[in-house]
Amino acid sequence: MRETDAFLAARDFLLKHREAPETAYRDFRWPALGDFNWALDYFDRHAEGNDQAGLWIVEETGPETKLSFDLLRRRSNQVANHLRKLGLRRGERILLMLGNVVPLWETMLAAMKLGAVLIPSTTLLGRDDLADRISRGRVGTVIAPAAEAGKFAEFASSLRCIALGGEAPGWLAYEEAYGASESFVAEGPTAADDPLLLYFTSGTTAKAKLVLHTHQSYPVGHLSTMHWLGLRPGDIHLNISSPGWAKHAWSCFFAPWNAGATVFIHAAKRFNAKDTLRAIARHGVTTLCAPPTVWRLFVQEDLKSYPIRLTAAASAGEPLNPEVIETVREAWNLEIRDGYGQTETTAQIGNPPGLRLKPGSMGRALPGYRVALLDPDGQEAQEGEIALDLRQRPIGLTPGYEDDPKRSREIMAGNYYRTGDVAARDADGYITFIGRADDVFKAADYRISPFELESVLIEHAAVAEAAVVPSPDPIRLAVPKAYVTLAPGWEPSRETARAIFGHVREHISPFKRVRRLEFAELPKTISGKIRRVDLRRREIERRGGPTPQAPDTRAPNEYWAEDFPDLP
Repeated sequence: MRETDAFLAARDFLLKHREAPETAYRDFRWPALGDFNWALDYFDRHAEGNDQAGLWIVEETGPETKLSFDLLRRRSNQVANHLRKLGLRRGERILLMLGNVVPLWETMLAAMKLGAVLIPSTTLLGRDDLADRISRGRVGTVIAPAAEAGKFAEFASSLRCIALGGEAPGWLAYEEAYGASESFVAEGPTAADDPLLLYFTSGTTAKAKLVLHTHQSYPVGHLSTMHWLGLRPGDIHLNISSPGWAKHAWSCFFAPWNAGATVFIHAAKRFNAKDTLRAIARHGVTTLCAPPTVWRLFVQEDLKSYPIRLTAAASAGEPLNPEVIETVREAWNLEIRDGYGQTETTAQIGNPPGLRLKPGSMGRALPGYRVALLDPDGQEAQEGEIALDLRQRPIGLTPGYEDDPKRSREIMAGNYYRTGDVAARDADGYITFIGRADDVFKAADYRISPFELESVLIEHAAVAEAAVVPSPDPIRLAVPKAYVTLAPGWEPSRETARAIFGHVREHISPFKRVRRLEFAELPKTISGKIRRVDLRRREIERRGGPTPQAPDTRAPNEYWAEDFPDLP
């Protein structure tokens, strides 16, 4: 069909110009799509008769599961036929709460083929989060492990519940799908702008947003992600991300399969850097994407001792600190290429293969995205809020928040989609992350970027993780305070604090140095993002308000720069 050919032409253009970022950005055009169902029109066409491994799952205990593209096509047809037989129809919402197991990929493909709407969810969700998703997501069907059935006890009577991996009273068995026909015929065409995915964001500052994506915004939009990652046909791609979050769909589903690469999964109950590195080396993984937290754990190992065959490495989720990038370069002669995007979008900014890297920069705008930086007056500037030009609207951008039209209008006012992140752009078009608009703060009238200070802190051997927030001060309005989680082998002592303060003084100008430091575990969202809003609130409460009169109320493991007057 015409739409499929248009999609393939756009995909093939980016594959051809994989290492020519200037050409790729200048000449790429999103395909014009009317009716388009990625699972039926692209995936099945690619998969039929294709014996290449599409999905390869390696358990931490050793067993492996490999499914060819063709078997995934046939299995997903069986699941689609079974769900249709159970009464599931186009437009119905499925809450999909599965770990890294084969039925996750089968069900995502099957739901696309049926025209159902998926709400991917992590198995870590509790009762309140599930109640919110079922209510606001208008869920009709739940697919979850039998072991998790108890979480749905008070909702089950109003839902079609399908259990995987065992029996659950009142639930249907997922495994019955494997008795259905391997041939599937759609009930009708799928419009490219029909809803496909609903993501509840992690809610670092407020109630989780309900982000909508369509049959084109993520399946087709992730062509930009494929280009950033540098994926090619035949690659074995590992993305370290938990199911239920948008990044899992980014790099464990759409981007690698757009390229015709194998999705590789190292399935473990708890992440272990040594075990994952062994799996990467043993199974010949060629491309790797991991969040900064994982890269920080990797570099604590002897990377040179692992005979990796990686040709590309990337990081996303939060900006990656320069020290980690340099450690990997020295060990593997491989550049970690940073990238930027949101649940609301595909990869917007990044360092694709062939682009010269600049330390600290997350790269340049990716093909299909026109990125502007807006000052407080909404004018384009060299520093400001990252925004997307809607006069050339990227396919990978969400249509909006399903249950909040007011908020959707606000973030897309004035011909721009506003990300809420602040960055700076240099003369060569490279964009450097500064921080969330609501994380950047002033101290003694100087603007402070938490990420800049956190990058310096993390370079010290004692620091595993750090978060910088404003701490109210009666003279300066606020001073930078660092909450620090220590690396193994370090104690939360005065000596450790002195060493960290000394390190900061060597690398940061006086006007923006960290003035207070507390050793503590960092509060995080369920997806692993640091909840700086909680730390800000903690500081205000501890200091007696935003403009305290007596601010010297310290936590047990808190130290101030004034405690070390002998430091240079």
